[in-house]
Amino acid sequence: MAKVSIIIPTYNVEMYLVECMESVVNQTLKDIEIICINDGSTDGSLEILKSYAQKDDRIVLVDKENGGYGIGMNIGLDKATGEYIGIVEPDDFIPLNMYSDLYEKAVENDLDFIKADFYRFKRDSETEDMELVYNHLSPNKEDYNVVFNPSETPEAIRYIMNTWSGIYKRSFIEEFHIRHNETPGASFQDNGFWFQTFVYAKRGMIIDTPYYMNRRDNPNSSVHNKEKVYCMNVEYDHIRELLVRDKEVWERFCPMYWLKKYNNYMGTIKRIGEEYKREYVHRFSEEFKRGLELGELDESVFTKISWDNIQFITKDPNGFYMKKVATPVKVRRLQKKVEKLEKQNAKLKNDIKIIKGSRSYRLGWFLLTIPRKIKAIFKGNK
Repeated sequence: MAKVSIIIPTYNVEMYLVECMESVVNQTLKDIEIICINDGSTDGSLEILKSYAQKDDRIVLVDKENGGYGIGMNIGLDKATGEYIGIVEPDDFIPLNMYSDLYEKAVENDLDFIKADFYRFKRDSETEDMELVYNHLSPNKEDYNVVFNPSETPEAIRYIMNTWSGIYKRSFIEEFHIRHNETPGASFQDNGFWFQTFVYAKRGMIIDTPYYMNRRDNPNSSVHNKEKVYCMNVEYDHIRELLVRDKEVWERFCPMYWLKKYNNYMGTIKRIGEEYKREYVHRFSEEFKRGLELGELDESVFTKISWDNIQFITKDPNGFYMKKVATPVKVRRLQKKVEKLEKQNAKLKNDIKIIKGSRSYRLGWFLLTIPRKIKAIFKGNK
């Protein structure tokens, strides 16, 4: 049994894959299993993985038809044999001591999972200079370097969501059969996996050492995809289905579920194309209106600004869109349309006024109205 099984779900990332693989195969922790899932790549990714697999017998290569992130990750989880499981996205990379350090702390403290702070980075395409941004999982120093019970700590849901900056005990993952949503073509399927690990883990730890290097300049990443509009909604429907299976779990985590859902829906509004935003705001409004009707949202877990946004969007989605979402250019276009309609309306009113003031209109009115009045008089005398 390897100490750590590392799953690398791969699809069309030939530009970044060598850097990723070099960082994994050269880990100071040598007793690792590297499970590479090629999800039907159409570029040179498969050839790169094959070349590494030929040189390193620790690599398990799975070549499959394209089916999506969730399916690929679940295949990797099913194949893993290590004591702990790690995940590396193929356009990211990791420092060489990451898994040795995490494994040592995980074993020392008998942890279900351990997570570390991380960097997000971009590279200048010409100079190769790297722009780094440190990401703290929690803003609170006291949350770090202590063992805690995630299943009894709903507030931990506030930590920055990711599945790749740590490792998970495989026996824990298997005990609760924690897997990814397999909706074909969807994205953000790591959200459900992340929720499950926090809901069921009894021993967790976050540490204030940054390891993982998360790329933000891959134009093909889901976080930049303006066309995937409702993937987050699908994922949060899936998460809800998972949580409501256990009444106690749902009651404990329900408020934080809605907090994370709100944050991710607001992120979706920023990400998607302008042409989808108004429609998305209405979908957002309906879902949260339903949540309020069911009494599932807890005002105390939200900031005042977030709670005010929820009140605004559920009561007036069009107003929310115009004031909070539409870009200035979009607003100007809409204002011009309104002004045009108002001008057309004013012209119609003026045309009607002119028509009513014409001699032919008055004569027609007289010919139609007087006979009706005479007839009414006769009926009244009967």
